[in-house]
Amino acid sequence: MNFNEVAFEFAAGRVDQLPESDMPEIVFSGHSNVGKSSLINKLVQRKALARVSAQPGKTATINFYKLKEFRMVDLPGYGYAKVSKAEKDRWAKLVEGYFAQDRQRPLVIQILDLRHPPTDDDLHMIDFLYRGGFNFAAVLTKSDKLKKTAFEKQIEYYKDIFSTIEHVPLIPFSAQTGFGNDEIRKLIETSIANFKNTEV
Repeated sequence: MNFNEVAFEFAAGRVDQLPESDMPEIVFSGHSNVGKSSLINKLVQRKALARVSAQPGKTATINFYKLKEFRMVDLPGYGYAKVSKAEKDRWAKLVEGYFAQDRQRPLVIQILDLRHPPTDDDLHMIDFLYRGGFNFAAVLTKSDKLKKTAFEKQIEYYKDIFSTIEHVPLIPFSAQTGFGNDEIRKLIETSIANFKNTEV
């Protein structure tokens, strides 16, 4: 599967702007400033396909990136305190509207910062994905920022958090070193292949 042939396709600010789901969609969800754009850029080996915002909470649209065999869907980062309530409500409506639609969604990648415990917003999103029956994985970013002992301790901590949910892969990742990049790509490929088999 070629991850390098990719182009920005569309930004939807309202549910009625969402494009038709005519190919598999790999969804990226996470807290504002968790490293979502850096992860997307690393996966496709581009420096600035997904804009890394100096100002968290800036992405207020669902951004679609088209590859040959699937789309990447970048959801707005949640949990940024300095955004108005009206704007937060609009984001929530947009994201909920996206998930409410019958779309080709083999995998949701829920992104968490390995250095910190999940926020209430993170836990809410994980609960939403679990209860909704979505196939999802947890990617733990900024893994290069931790020394070996702290890294292992945090991995065990996250394993414990997800121990009550079966079949959720936990993948530590670093946008700086590329650690975990191949594993995430393989997971995307497998998820799309499995999804296509169940669709037949």
